Amino acid sequence: MRTGQERAYERMLSVAVAALQEREPERLWPLMASVLPGVCGGEALIYKLDEWNESSGTLGLSPGVAPAFDLLDEDSLGLLRAGYPFAHHYARGHGHAPVTARQAAGPDWSTSPTARLIHETIDADHVLAVPLPGTTAPITGCLIYRSGTDFDDDGIRFGQRLQPLLAAVEQHRQLLARWGHVVAAGDAPASPGELAADCDLTPRETTVLLLLGDALTAAAMGRRLGISDRTVHKHIEKIYRKLGTRDRLGTVLRAQQLGLLPRSTPPVAKTGRA
Repeated sequence: MRTGQERAYERMLSVAVAALQEREPERLWPLMASVLPGVCGGEALIYKLDEWNESSGTLGLSPGVAPAFDLLDEDSLGLLRAGYPFAHHYARGHGHAPVTARQAAGPDWSTSPTARLIHETIDADHVLAVPLPGTTAPITGCLIYRSGTDFDDDGIRFGQRLQPLLAAVEQHRQLLARWGHVVAAGDAPASPGELAADCDLTPRETTVLLLLGDALTAAAMGRRLGISDRTVHKHIEKIYRKLGTRDRLGTVLRAQQLGLLPRSTPPVAKTGRA
């Protein structure tokens, strides 16, 4: 019989699949944040995706906790942005494995200003950090909160299982945002989303098209997107069919004509295989 966390994990996988079909990059993490805490046995979540420090940086919040954080002053927000005790933990070279605040700080965690702040703000006592693999300081990723007892081994294990999934969603978000900026900066006749929809390109195919314009190999695309070479080739074949092209060079040129890629995109070598 499946446990509650296993059912939550399956739901998370379904949400991630849905996220990869989302055309608006700003909607991806709110969608993930709506279910991520429950997978790890948590109740609330903050995610940090951009450059951040104690005085700046966006904090994304799971549904239901935003009103509580809206009331915080800048000093309190600075405590959250500082990421105690995880920023120092990961900066010391401990890799990217998920850890709890108590594991990172020991008994000092419960008496820290950050612990008092989250208890007073959202009635939480414990935090689990789930950083995105491969990020450097400042570490980006999620902080998951819960009240009562600390996160158990299963919660930490599920956090580890989720890391590749979250990294793939974040890479997808970055590529969609980049694609939207380059298209909007050109002379395209419609919005990025409308252009992709008119060509029947899925959001995943759009990101692959962008990487085609970067002249990346299928293997390099797979590493960027967290998928296999075979899956990359399937996406490329679908792009060829939808744009009516037969190779990389023709596809990039056609995409430029349609406004899907900027005309400054460098030509790629014509090859029979992507």
